[in-house]
Amino acid sequence: MNQVVLVGRIKEFKESEKGTNIIIAVSQAFKNANGEYDTNFIEIRLFETIAKNTKEYCKTNDIIGVKGRLQKLESDNELVIVAEKVTFLSSRKEDEE
Repeated sequence: MNQVVLVGRIKEFKESEKGTNIIIAVSQAFKNANGEYDTNFIEIRLFETIAKNTKEYCKTNDIIGVKGRLQKLESDNELVIVAEKVTFLSSRKEDEE
């Protein structure tokens, strides 16, 4: 089964001719040797309706859940995460900006 589930904060929107990519910050579930939680920055590819809705309803620092799959890019032999579903979990209130 090829399934990836992530929850994190949107850090960046990136537009390309192939679609929209977002980078989300995902914290580790455990602390490092310094007693801090490490954060991974993961790029996710969005297409069509998912990309349109995410751009329309989300902004930087919103928390989202992503269900997707790993896909190999033939052009550069790289694995990417392709979103199949994005769930909007929380957003900052307008007056907090």
